[in-house]
Amino acid sequence: MAADSPHLIGWSGDAPDESVKAVIDPDTAVIEVTVCGPWDRHLSWRARTVLDKCLAEHPTGMIVDLHRLSDTRAVSAALWLTLCAQGAAMRPPIAICVCLPAPTPLARRLRRLGARDWLVMYASVGQARTALAHRRPPIDRMHLALPPDPAAATLARSLISDACAGWDLPYLLQRGRLVVSELVVNAAEHAGTDIEVIVSPRGEDATAALHLAVYDGSPDLPQVRDPVPGPLGPALTDRGLGLRIVGAAASAWGALPARGGKLVWAILRNRPEVPS
Repeated sequence: MAADSPHLIGWSGDAPDESVKAVIDPDTAVIEVTVCGPWDRHLSWRARTVLDKCLAEHPTGMIVDLHRLSDTRAVSAALWLTLCAQGAAMRPPIAICVCLPAPTPLARRLRRLGARDWLVMYASVGQARTALAHRRPPIDRMHLALPPDPAAATLARSLISDACAGWDLPYLLQRGRLVVSELVVNAAEHAGTDIEVIVSPRGEDATAALHLAVYDGSPDLPQVRDPVPGPLGPALTDRGLGLRIVGAAASAWGALPARGGKLVWAILRNRPEVPS
């Protein structure tokens, strides 16, 4: 995998890292994060990295399961408080639930720090799911179900045209059509399953953005590969290289394991004009 790979959740180097796992539900846009093992410098770095990537996707909510975290000195408390504050500051805000047994030192420290003003703790993941059940993704969403055919990218581009016209985002039209085309072609060629495209607006006025998500039934995350120079230059159609187009056109992009497959997303924002 290239050194500058984007927000690929679940990977460290060339192999899966099981210490912090994140899975998104494409129907509710809620991400569940599980943290496992003794809290040390490596796990702290890994948890911060994955959580930052999850926030970048701007989900509806996040459930953080700490039942398999060993933190007898409760030194990770600051991270969970910061996470909740970051989620609350986003627009729209992200609902964050932290799940851990009440008698643990970490739970006691969070209560002493007044965590009830910053984040809500639940004894089980099931309780957290119930609490988030009433939350739904943004109402303004467009869906498109597609077959595993590269030609389906034409329909996906039309969806972006409708979305940009309906939400008054003409300045994101060309980049949006380019990005969604690359994501759908990749899903069709490399996943070979039915595809779902979900488009939604984010922010308002000058901060308005377009969120694109492409879901397929393959669990294999995309990999960004380094281009191989040739007489005609690098072939962007090679596996993984077309994703560099996505990286250049989008403000942020990444991939998450999802229930029954994976979800690849991209956020496009209006780029400020450069004075001439």
